[in-house]
Amino acid sequence: MIQPEHVVLVDKYGNVSGQKEKLKAHQSGELHQAFSIMLYQQSASGNYEYLLQQRAQSKYHSGGLWTNTCCSHPRPGEKLEQGCIRRLKEEMGILQSLQLKEIGVFCYHAYLDNGLIEHERDHIWVAEAHALTIEPEPAEVMHYEWCPVHKIHARLAQYPEQFTAWFSEVFTIVNKKLQVDT
Repeated sequence: MIQPEHVVLVDKYGNVSGQKEKLKAHQSGELHQAFSIMLYQQSASGNYEYLLQQRAQSKYHSGGLWTNTCCSHPRPGEKLEQGCIRRLKEEMGILQSLQLKEIGVFCYHAYLDNGLIEHERDHIWVAEAHALTIEPEPAEVMHYEWCPVHKIHARLAQYPEQFTAWFSEVFTIVNKKLQVDT
């Protein structure tokens, strides 16, 4: 029998207060640890492109919505970077070694579909990525694309409902840290 996933419960400063089964934490809206990864590359013209994914329709929340390269939760006792590497492999099928770097953290609270609540202390990680082999898990990802920054801005302005609740903040923080022209 497969054991249910657990998330790490934290306060707004990141102090661990326990753990809870993932679905129950999303039903109750308890603050928990999370991470969002944004892989990027620069085109020949010097413009930044981000690797976005469209979540599989079958996901327990936000199915069919566009988001950053990968997002998930560290397991109890797992370091954030280890969780990032694990989920890049599980979601996107990315096995290459990347120079992941944590660039920020923010807390957010959002009501989602299926009566779930996202209340996360989200650590943002980035890595420059070239010549990746990407083989996404169909139960996790229905589509992916490298998207230039200006197109993401346009899509967010015109169709914000097509993106996950956390994506806009992740996108903003990544752009500021990488000093991408907006």
